[in-house]
Amino acid sequence: MRSAREVIIRPVVTERSTEMTERGAYTFLVAKDANKIEIRRAVQELFGVRVQAVRTMNYRGKWRRVGRSLGRRPAYKKAIVQLAEGSRIDVYEGI
Repeated sequence: MRSAREVIIRPVVTERSTEMTERGAYTFLVAKDANKIEIRRAVQELFGVRVQAVRTMNYRGKWRRVGRSLGRRPAYKKAIVQLAEGSRIDVYEGI
């Protein structure tokens, strides 16, 4: 079994994810092969909160050009974690 820090890579701090924190939903970048059960356990272990639901999304890397060269941005997996009522995470602490 992997450690919680191998499953949760980092929190996503954007304008939209900050608005979602007011409703108790937090966004994290997670390992590409992590499943919802591993993500739930990792968040509960790292932050000491109770998780109500986990939603995941896979993003493919996009092709980008810089001058003549062609490159690819990395693919990643994102998880939106809904916490139980009364639970809260300070996003800037703990990771």
